Amino acid sequence: MQDVRQIAEAIVAREGGFVNDPDDPGGATKFGVTIHTMRRLGLDLDGDGDVDVADVRRIDRKLATDIFLKHYFERPKIRLLPVALQASVFDMYVNAGARAVRILQDLSNQMGQQVAMDGVIGPQTCAAAEAAARAAPNHLADAYGIARRNYYYRLADRRPTMRKYARTREGGKGGWIRRAEEFISPRYHLSEGEHRRRVASWA
Repeated sequence: MQDVRQIAEAIVAREGGFVNDPDDPGGATKFGVTIHTMRRLGLDLDGDGDVDVADVRRIDRKLATDIFLKHYFERPKIRLLPVALQASVFDMYVNAGARAVRILQDLSNQMGQQVAMDGVIGPQTCAAAEAAARAAPNHLADAYGIARRNYYYRLADRRPTMRKYARTREGGKGGWIRRAEEFISPRYHLSEGEHRRRVASWA
């Protein structure tokens, strides 16, 4: 099994290099680190007194990995979750912040637990996740990954500008869907036809 640094390095590789998509609320981003994150952390890498796009361009893979480990794994306490969930929740936290935890909390509630939907990994969320892991040890990671995939589809349903992340120009699976399915067993991946039927109502 990968250790947490290897997981973080894989996230950096998955995120890719510099992008500045006007439809992405994260703004200028490199290796998954957004300009908003850099401003929050005060990362003035060129020492000119402000944090701007030039600083984003200076991020390297090691710095991105270190940021993710400290602020997206250790700080939100993902290490307290069952091991089977950690990689997917960590990856989703980088992608969507506390929404990653709310997806888990919603899933736990659907499985009969009573968990506040606060996006915080505390004793209640940890206990619910552990109970779910005991009840369905071979299925919890898949269930979370499927819930994550469904979240992406629903988000794109509501926000047409986001659809390009869930569906390619040719109509195939977009980056969000492929990313979620990296953490789902192949037998639960949507076929190309199932995906196309799911997005058929999109303009």
